[in-house]
Amino acid sequence: MRTKEQFPKKLLVEGNDDQHVIWALCEKFKVTHNFDVIDCEGIDNLLLQIPIRFKQSDLNALGIIIDADTDIKKRWASLSSQLAEQGFSLPETIPNEGLVMEKNGIRIGVWIMPNNNLNGMLEDFISFLIPKDDKLQVIAHDTLENIEQKKLDRYKPSFKSKALIHSWLSWQDDPGTPMGLAITKRYLTTDEANCLRLINWLKAIFT
Repeated sequence: MRTKEQFPKKLLVEGNDDQHVIWALCEKFKVTHNFDVIDCEGIDNLLLQIPIRFKQSDLNALGIIIDADTDIKKRWASLSSQLAEQGFSLPETIPNEGLVMEKNGIRIGVWIMPNNNLNGMLEDFISFLIPKDDKLQVIAHDTLENIEQKKLDRYKPSFKSKALIHSWLSWQDDPGTPMGLAITKRYLTTDEANCLRLINWLKAIFT
């Protein structure tokens, strides 16, 4: 379901899970609700959205959250190329705290999941939020290792973090709770360093 856009500030995300995780984090940290979180339904559509968004006359802030997947350098290069066409000169590598810069009255920001340093995706970010003393995480990891040793795994190696986090979520009080709702229900902690950096990045763009 598409969300009606209300604000001149936009945050582009790859998918529905990203959208709901951001909403849950913003509610948790009381981030001002003054920007739209737009589910672009995939990385290709998100990249296509960038030049379109810059053509909107009322745009004054544009945030972008994408997955590094298997090559964070490639992802950064792709985004840098897109934003260079809009007149932004980006650094060679993304800052650890995420990119925030401004030109001609438009503020832009880029965050590459999970933490601007590692290859991975939203699920890797969510795995940072599993409480450190949680015993089920160890069991979930060992279960996947056992499956792989027996060559019974059917997921791509790059999707292992998806298998891990969704296995872990399936063992909670409400099995199969989506990631965003798992934040709301406090299955996940939000005082973790990467999470706090993401919140600071959001505030830097939109407040």
